[in-house]
Amino acid sequence: MKVIILGAGVEGVCSAWYLRQAGHEVTVVDRQPAAGLETSFANGGQISVSHAEPWANPDVFRKLLKWLGREDAPLLFRPRADLAQWVWGARFLFECLPHRARENARQIFALARYSADALRVLRQQTSIAYDELARGILSFYTDPRELQRAAALAEAMRAWGCEREVKTARECAIIEPALGYAQSRLAGGIYAPGDESGDVLVFTQRLAALCEARGVMFRYSHCVRHLRRAGGGIAGVEVEPPQGGADTLCADAYIVALGSYSAQLLNRVGIAIPVYPVKGYSVTLPTGPQYQAPTVSLTDESHKLVFSRLGERLRIAGTAELAGYDTAINPVRCEAIVRRVFELFPEAGDRGRAELWAGLRPATPGNVPLIGGTRYPDLFLNTGHGTLGWTLACGSGRAIADIISGNRPEVDFRFSL
Repeated sequence: MKVIILGAGVEGVCSAWYLRQAGHEVTVVDRQPAAGLETSFANGGQISVSHAEPWANPDVFRKLLKWLGREDAPLLFRPRADLAQWVWGARFLFECLPHRARENARQIFALARYSADALRVLRQQTSIAYDELARGILSFYTDPRELQRAAALAEAMRAWGCEREVKTARECAIIEPALGYAQSRLAGGIYAPGDESGDVLVFTQRLAALCEARGVMFRYSHCVRHLRRAGGGIAGVEVEPPQGGADTLCADAYIVALGSYSAQLLNRVGIAIPVYPVKGYSVTLPTGPQYQAPTVSLTDESHKLVFSRLGERLRIAGTAELAGYDTAINPVRCEAIVRRVFELFPEAGDRGRAELWAGLRPATPGNVPLIGGTRYPDLFLNTGHGTLGWTLACGSGRAIADIISGNRPEVDFRFSL
């Protein structure tokens, strides 16, 4: 079967890998000159199977009141004259109900565990390297009440097979010695020893190269314009090549993996999906032997920041800003990230050479991605992964390849079949 994938981020490239493994003829189309240059460019680096709790959960109401009006708040809502934003926000509040949050967490965890297994197999098959570290993820807390709630959630998730260990502040500093400076401020933490971290951009571009070596065609610098309908299906995708003009590419199946821009393209063919851009920020600090940066991947739960060591760099990412498709860097929010880093780790890295980045996460209200078919028999989705695109990428790619091949994925997840 001939398959066209729209989007060369980590989801699109993983989809291409597994489809090619299944014997399909695959073409990937992206407006950038290389793979992974948008949402996959500089994320937090965590492959966090254990962190299945969605942003939409019952505790968020209390936190939203605390964050209201703060420009540096972890979650910032910028009202716009945009119906999609308000509809998404209303659905987000609905997904905060306890029964919805529990079911969403179960779905996310099932796919995350499946995805982590798929990544390990891929790594064994290819020897792909991407500054990966398998030292677990430690989530630390400064509020004892937050830790207590997290411990209760960890107990519940152990019933699903999720390994999460409650740790004292002293134990946190033993797991990651760089936390020693802030140990007196810690209430404790939750450690997930099976989690990993790595550079998603390096992974995406190296996997794209492996795909090309196996016959996948990449059409970079091609802007996707429209999907053409005919006879109840998709007749082709209209793209603008780098020299201008318009080309129509045709296939037996099409996968929309355009991140936050998936909704805009699908709206034009009468498909509404609950995906809205949530802007996130990251800061990358040069580090090295002369600094005392953490090597275990960390999550600062009070500030909603993640820390990952990527070779001689420290990546810090987080916050969520609902501001439409604006990708401009807000210096106030970036400075808040930098300030928090050096509050915790005074010798983390070279502050003067910090690299700032902002990208749009394609978020669904409940954080559960959209993977599977649509009302068009030849049009498929692999989008809406929010903050967990890296965590869920291999599982999502393998699953969509199974679906297109006529097989049911080997994971208990709510696919659109």
